[in-house]
Amino acid sequence: MTPTSSQEQLRPELLQDTRVFKGAEGSPLLAPRGVFLSHNRLFVADTAQNRLFIWHQLPEHEFQDPDVVLGQPAKAETGRNAGGGTSASTLFYPSGIWSDGKRLIVADAWNHRVLVWHQLPEKDGQPADVVIGQPDFERNEANVAGISHHPTAQSLHWPYGVFSDGQHLWIADTGNRRVLFFETIPTSNYAAADKVLGKPSFEERDYDHNDPIWPYSVKVSPDGALAITDTQYYRVLLWHDWKQAFGSKADVIIGQASFDGNGQNQYGWFPQANTLNWCYDSCFYKDGLWVADTGNSRILWFKQLPSEHNTPADNLIGQKNFTTGSENKDTIWTTEESLYWPFQVSIEGQTMVAADTGNHRIVINQLAR
Repeated sequence: MTPTSSQEQLRPELLQDTRVFKGAEGSPLLAPRGVFLSHNRLFVADTAQNRLFIWHQLPEHEFQDPDVVLGQPAKAETGRNAGGGTSASTLFYPSGIWSDGKRLIVADAWNHRVLVWHQLPEKDGQPADVVIGQPDFERNEANVAGISHHPTAQSLHWPYGVFSDGQHLWIADTGNRRVLFFETIPTSNYAAADKVLGKPSFEERDYDHNDPIWPYSVKVSPDGALAITDTQYYRVLLWHDWKQAFGSKADVIIGQASFDGNGQNQYGWFPQANTLNWCYDSCFYKDGLWVADTGNSRILWFKQLPSEHNTPADNLIGQKNFTTGSENKDTIWTTEESLYWPFQVSIEGQTMVAADTGNHRIVINQLAR
């Protein structure tokens, strides 16, 4: 397949409308890494300012005050762990988000934990109900006892990604180079995972190029396909059935020609339709997959889930062609259609929201039918 060279030729097939959102005008977003859309509610991890915002309706303007802030006692506050000790109400570098409109799960990455609200928070600074990865809400060391200690089925180290299908829970335990699987969303603190993906046991620390090296995001499609965005090896690992992923190599690699490959843009100076550079997220949509090719400041579209390694993308947004990988379309100017290090993508219906991290904003796209 020969990719079309011009984004101007590609774009009408993908998008009907594009606009940007920057948060509250008096306290705008700063390097947001997480975004999620559920029941038209917008959730944004304002990562660099250690807070998570909730808008009850998708904002219609460039600036709009949030309805709820988590991680801080007030909407304009920004301190790490709210300027004090770790608690059920604080955040330190929040990243991945999942919600079904009733519950909320947040990867509180630099506190080495995942927080669960079993009812959607309604008040600023509302404490979480459950903590995963720590024995209590006050502790926040990697693997509980410190970075030098081996992981366990209960511990976490830099968890950046979370996903649930409403019943099961997956956590991208990035610093431990593994994905943890829980049969049900935990209802008590310090729950042990039921299975681990990417390691032969919960205590294993060594890693192999056949397994996820730096899993930043984990997603499961309605049909049961599993995608792990493996940032440090510049690839996405795809299994056709998540139930078969434990102890098995991925069925398909996106971004590399084989499990041995680990080059940025496959060691090329410029990107191509089949390469990735510091990718951080994937998002299933219809029969295909979107991939946040963060280092190339673009989001790639695969119309069908790839069935072979190194399959080229069919389309993209954020760049004028497949061989441009610089920020904001190779200019110093930010436009509605440009991207600067997009980190996370979420789609509900025809609405795509993307965390355009380097531009300190959320890009809202209406996808073509």
